[in-house]
Amino acid sequence: MHYLKHALILSAFFLASCSTVQQSTINDDPTTQATLWVQNAAEYDAIAMQTYATAMRTLPLPLEDSFWTASLNQEEDDNFMSLPPAIIMDVDETVLDNSPFQARMIKQEKDFNIEDWNAWCKEAKAEAVPGAVEFANYAADRGVTIFYITNRDYEVEEATRKNLIEEGFPVSNSIDNIMTNGEEPGWNSSKTERRQQVEENYRVVMVIGDDLNDFLPAKGITQKKRAGLVQENSDWFGRRWFILPNPVYGSWEQALFDFEDGLSESERKTILQKRLNSKN
Repeated sequence: MHYLKHALILSAFFLASCSTVQQSTINDDPTTQATLWVQNAAEYDAIAMQTYATAMRTLPLPLEDSFWTASLNQEEDDNFMSLPPAIIMDVDETVLDNSPFQARMIKQEKDFNIEDWNAWCKEAKAEAVPGAVEFANYAADRGVTIFYITNRDYEVEEATRKNLIEEGFPVSNSIDNIMTNGEEPGWNSSKTERRQQVEENYRVVMVIGDDLNDFLPAKGITQKKRAGLVQENSDWFGRRWFILPNPVYGSWEQALFDFEDGLSESERKTILQKRLNSKN
């Protein structure tokens, strides 16, 4: 009985220690609160549905107006007016919700890495962002071609296709409307070349994404310049461009550090402290 008592005490201590470590891991990961918000907040669902409902109500306008374009390049050239309509949509956190992947990373105490990310993509288990399926099919039913321009690697394109189809998104059998990173020479994370290829053959009537780079080149520029780009194009948001919230990751996070690599943890903390605006 004496040994049993000690064993029970040690077991209880071990379980309590494991619980404390797990709690510490969750609290220490900087993406925990954002991931919890995406997965649990009714407000997130409401914002996503609001965004797509607004896009759906707006869509009849560009379909009736051949002068309408959501492409900055096409706005400078009127040759687009006779082209068939298309909508460019990002995939991750725009049409597919990958928060379960981030939850795994938090629980496993891992940072983002391409091996785990591609493995998650190949599972094809991501669910649709609220409102996205309804909007995409509404547009497709009215003769609009949907192009999914994603920075997922080409090696996971087929799994992405499967995931989109299983979630009910319109995916073409006749053209390649899933355009992945590295699929063709020059197709890189900026998405510029892929947008241009769509623009050569279609009148882009809307662009939908969760990152500023989904709409225009915004990589490697300061936070101040990014804010300036939003102000310069403010008339396009909510009318031609529609953006979804993504507090977990994105170029906004890199912009906090002005896209500087190699900063120490201490330097990063100092910069974040300065970014917090307390008005004093």
